[in-house]
Amino acid sequence: MMKLIKIDENSRVPKYQQIIDSIIYNISLGNLTMDQKIPSINMFSEEFYLSRDTVEKAYSILKERNIITSIRGKGFYISRTKLISKVNILFLVNKLSSYKLRIYNHFINSIGGNSHTDLHIYHCDETLFLNLLDKNKSAYDYFIVMPHFKTENLTHVSFTDKVLKALKKIPEDKLILLDNIKPDYKVKGSVIYQDFENDIYSALVEGLTKIKKYKKVILVYPNKSVYPYPRRILHGFKKFCIEYKLDFEIMNEIYDDMILKKGDLFITIEEVDLVNLVKQVRENEYSIGKEIGIISYNETPLKDLLGITVMSTDFKIMGESAANIILNKKQEKKKVPFNFIIRNSL
Repeated sequence: MMKLIKIDENSRVPKYQQIIDSIIYNISLGNLTMDQKIPSINMFSEEFYLSRDTVEKAYSILKERNIITSIRGKGFYISRTKLISKVNILFLVNKLSSYKLRIYNHFINSIGGNSHTDLHIYHCDETLFLNLLDKNKSAYDYFIVMPHFKTENLTHVSFTDKVLKALKKIPEDKLILLDNIKPDYKVKGSVIYQDFENDIYSALVEGLTKIKKYKKVILVYPNKSVYPYPRRILHGFKKFCIEYKLDFEIMNEIYDDMILKKGDLFITIEEVDLVNLVKQVRENEYSIGKEIGIISYNETPLKDLLGITVMSTDFKIMGESAANIILNKKQEKKKVPFNFIIRNSL
């Protein structure tokens, strides 16, 4: 291995950094492989006439980035052979959905090639999230977290006490909370978020003229979903209906053979409920937009194609904003625009 390492005595780059760069470069070329043993600190310092402190500093940084590992009594080994970049990012998403992936894709397109991002799905599960964070806490330069968790009875919480404690251990300039925060959150770091309660309220106010043409407004809110939704959506919806004196109802799902009445306006959150609703409206030969209104939560290309009215956060801005925080090495708290897009279903 010693023949692979290049130390330039005339370079202005610190010697410890040259060691780091040389090892990373040889990993990227495949010259160093997973579990391959590398020289001891003493051997390295003797070979290149370097102080032991210089080599120890290089090895310490490589260990922090999880590139090498040490085994007591045996020595140092390569522990990571994936693409090693100047910036390593851990992206933790609560569920795999089309709009979460859109945020991630916009982030990747914006961050550029001078980074490596690992995407992990923790399924709103506190234990899985904490294990992922603990396992990778020293391997990444930035941590992007979408904080959505579920309780034992499948209700939504933004954070648990254990999650808050774990996040507080991450340096604030390395943590980016994405998509969701609660008003009194106490984690320091950058935040790119949507305001679930006020967003849905403002969007419905924007569409009030058209909404008033319907006799009843029905929100389909999955109360016991595997991936629960923030109850702030419910609060914003109720606030709107009560303030404007609208007849409303909240349902858990779109039931098979549901009773539909002319003048109903449905607001759906989950895709399966939207599909089932459209199917039943067509089977009952009602006219979508005239006799039965539909508003869906979160924009997708398919809803655009089908002419479904949506209210949605701007996923593109959310992903790009997270990337800009890293690229510009800044901290930021930013609310993402929430759009009400009227189409033929309203």
